[in-house]
Amino acid sequence: MSQAMDFLLWTKGPMFTIAMVIFAVGLLARLVEIFVLGRATNYAEPRANEWLPGFRTVLTRTVADPGTFERAPFNVVVGWVWHIGFLMALLLFIPHIELIKGVLGISWPGLANPVIDFFTAVTLLSLVATLVHRMAHPVKRHISTVEDYLVWTIVFLVVLTGYLAYHRLVSPYPLALGMHILCAEIFLIMLPFTKLTHIFTAFIARWYNGAAFGRKGVQS
Repeated sequence: MSQAMDFLLWTKGPMFTIAMVIFAVGLLARLVEIFVLGRATNYAEPRANEWLPGFRTVLTRTVADPGTFERAPFNVVVGWVWHIGFLMALLLFIPHIELIKGVLGISWPGLANPVIDFFTAVTLLSLVATLVHRMAHPVKRHISTVEDYLVWTIVFLVVLTGYLAYHRLVSPYPLALGMHILCAEIFLIMLPFTKLTHIFTAFIARWYNGAAFGRKGVQS
């Protein structure tokens, strides 16, 4: 029990600090790369405003168009399900909100534990379905990289260890909670350097695409 508690204290102390520093520095470097180095100056005279088309593209690209849904309904539905479930567990679980409040000083109302528990279970099932679909689909299996499977693994472990800790399915409890915290910290460390960065850059990229087309006077 003492070793499990020491492990928990390590994940909540030194390891948490290391993860947050790597996450913050890595994300800052990625954002600087995008905003300072990633966009060449456009000297052409704009034909229209770029801000509104940019925001319109953010909205239209967030919801799949009918053609995309017809071609890949599984990707759209299951993708939405596990993304929403993951975000709900991350942002609306009261202990997570308390952690964010302790780090950033901001908070908001959370959902009841049974609701979060339900969405966590749905998220786990959706993630498993996503992996099975990726491995069974010949094209997706061919284009999948080690990074794709690594990202899936850490996302799945974050959700799974949280579920196990909440239901106390791993004993002793400090070990279960420490495993969940460590997986979350590995997630943070990986985020700036993998496809997980899309958490922060997806909307930026969508706005930029819409703005670029809007500047030319055409619709994205």
